[in-house]
Amino acid sequence: MPVSQLPSQPTDSNSSAATDVTPVVALKELVARLHREQNKIQDLLSSLGFALRSFNNLNQFLELIPLMATRVTDADGSALFLYKPNGQVRLEQLHWQDSRQRKDIRKALEIASSQITLIPNSAPLANATGILDDQMHRYLGPDVQIFGTAILVKHTERGWLYVLSRDPEYSWTETRQKLVRLVADQTAVAIENDELAVELRKKERLDQELEIGAEIQRRLLPRQCPVIPGAILAARCKPANRVGGDYYDFIATNHNKIQPKIKGSTETSCWGLVIGDVMGKGVPAGLIMTMMRGMLRGEVLHGNSPARILQNLNRVMYADLENSHRFVTLFYSEYNPHNRILSYSNAAHNPPLWWHAATKTVSRLDTLGMLIGLDANSQYEDAQVQLEPGDTIIYYTDGLTDAAAAGGDRFDEDNFVAGFNTACKYCNGPEEIVDYLFDQVQQFIGDDKQNTDDMTLVVMQIL
Repeated sequence: MPVSQLPSQPTDSNSSAATDVTPVVALKELVARLHREQNKIQDLLSSLGFALRSFNNLNQFLELIPLMATRVTDADGSALFLYKPNGQVRLEQLHWQDSRQRKDIRKALEIASSQITLIPNSAPLANATGILDDQMHRYLGPDVQIFGTAILVKHTERGWLYVLSRDPEYSWTETRQKLVRLVADQTAVAIENDELAVELRKKERLDQELEIGAEIQRRLLPRQCPVIPGAILAARCKPANRVGGDYYDFIATNHNKIQPKIKGSTETSCWGLVIGDVMGKGVPAGLIMTMMRGMLRGEVLHGNSPARILQNLNRVMYADLENSHRFVTLFYSEYNPHNRILSYSNAAHNPPLWWHAATKTVSRLDTLGMLIGLDANSQYEDAQVQLEPGDTIIYYTDGLTDAAAAGGDRFDEDNFVAGFNTACKYCNGPEEIVDYLFDQVQQFIGDDKQNTDDMTLVVMQIL
């Protein structure tokens, strides 16, 4: 063999070795590249999850969505469209890799979305989505491929997330579909969280307003019972909600003395004792109760009889209550400590109970009269009783007698009368009577149960 041929053998051997290792190297590079891609996708989705937990501003989070969709799918860009309450489809966010083309792409997408107006609660949105696809193809041109997935919030379509590519070889693989679906689901969670946060803020503001209303109402009810010569008073109001429709009051009737007399006073003027109940509960009932309180106090200053006071109050309030579909029951009485005479008139309220100390019996104080606000021309009756030492009068609302146990049974008036009779015999003063009756009702409905109606008691005992 010629010497000139000798160098060729090692050369062939090296070429053969190189050929043998190339597939292994290529496979290793492929695995490494796939691993890098997998890590990149995991990092991107992890960042998106962190942003979802951290951002308090929905717009800041939505800015990331097209960027993430573009990166995880290796696309040229991505666009997020959201449906607005007025039916408009709006381009919410756009990401496009080539900054020189971004302006033109945005303009084309905005024109495409402006051509569509949705009709709320009408036909399925799939038709609108098809129209949006057609408009995007029309304004982006045939060079741009579009692939999208819906943004679903509580199974309701709220928008679409699109992936855009100019690469003719770009394919919408199953992996890319899953990744974009995952980004779209994170977007839906962010939108729902933002809406829940808005509702929570509204609820917090409403709770604050309700608490202010409840505090105002508590201040309108007497803070303490007045000191009336020859009598002891106790009262309690337990609203079912923070704002209630029950009302009670003590009103000095000597025209220049509205506030209760402080303890130790020897004031001997007549006192108006009133209890009422607005049909319904909550804020509407509380507003009517507040309005009625002011009107009643104004009527008392005119010095009319109880029946005349109710008649005038009914005429004044009728116009306001007529369209509210709410009415008021009211019992108004005036006690004269000079002669222990109680004058009264009833506007369909639960008749107060009178416990006679001499006979240990209970009778009712009642007159004929319609609900306040039912008929502008309603007439009311006056009545009087002579109270004796030891006698006890209890004013109450139907929240106590209508209190229901778990089985549906009502406490009813018979049980209430029996409880009142027992309390007058064995309790030491009006405060203990109030405590006893509230305890009896609570035990009846269950210690762990809240009553569904306002409950109010006022007790006056003659010394």
